[in-house]
Amino acid sequence: MMTSGKNQIIFIFMKTKTTTKMAPKKAATKKTAKKTTKAKKLFGPDVYKRDEHGLLECVDYVFNDDGSVNWRAMIKPEFLYPNKGWFDMRNQSVPTSTEGLKDNQLLIMLGGIKDLARLRGFHTVGYDVRNVEDGYVTARCDIEWIGNYESSNNNVCYEDYANASLENTDAFCEKFLETIACNRAFVRCVRNYLNIHIVGADEIDKSKGAGQAVDTSSGASTITSPTDLLEKTLREKHGVDSFDDCKNVLRDLWRSKKYQNEDATSWGSFSDIPVKEARKLIAALS
Repeated sequence: MMTSGKNQIIFIFMKTKTTTKMAPKKAATKKTAKKTTKAKKLFGPDVYKRDEHGLLECVDYVFNDDGSVNWRAMIKPEFLYPNKGWFDMRNQSVPTSTEGLKDNQLLIMLGGIKDLARLRGFHTVGYDVRNVEDGYVTARCDIEWIGNYESSNNNVCYEDYANASLENTDAFCEKFLETIACNRAFVRCVRNYLNIHIVGADEIDKSKGAGQAVDTSSGASTITSPTDLLEKTLREKHGVDSFDDCKNVLRDLWRSKKYQNEDATSWGSFSDIPVKEARKLIAALS
């Protein structure tokens, strides 16, 4: 307060508090972009991409103690089922599961063999089919496998033989002997090369013992194996009456390079010829 002059004019000064009105703070909000959960489209070539060892990068392989692939362990369970014939021959009930069964108690489907071939990888598959006689067909399957670390990254060609006849097929398959023979040869070629000891479902004899009757009036014996058929083929088409004559045929086949097997020198009779070699000889003689 201050006074001035005669009339004492009074001036009063009042101190006022000035406040600045602040806008209320807003809670900070973080802007987040909406997540898109769109699945990445599977690119086909990536599935079949192989590493420097020749193995598919997207597959978990099982290996043996020696470092090789355990192809038996790579068979998917859905391609295996109990071998009914094995249990029937022993008057045993057929299991409802494959769990705990040994390889000789199992069968593998054709789809399982194809899956193994895809895993291993191959360049080409070829067939040589021969109609040896009515009701008997032989087939040779040739597969060129791609190189991997097991083969020092070199391509490998492997072949195997099979047959289909009226004696080892059922009534339905009798009309498709060439196809059956090719399927059997393919199965044997794959599983033998990959060291699989489970018989293919396509390989088993489906005739159930109801083979076609064989005319024995001319003295010909009943054909029960490829070795029997080889002997019959040599006798009827090449005039072979003894195993000594057969050796002459083997020498001719060696010289013509149609069939060469150094083990043949140790054969002393037709019974010494392995079934697999008998099939090869039948094809060569045809």
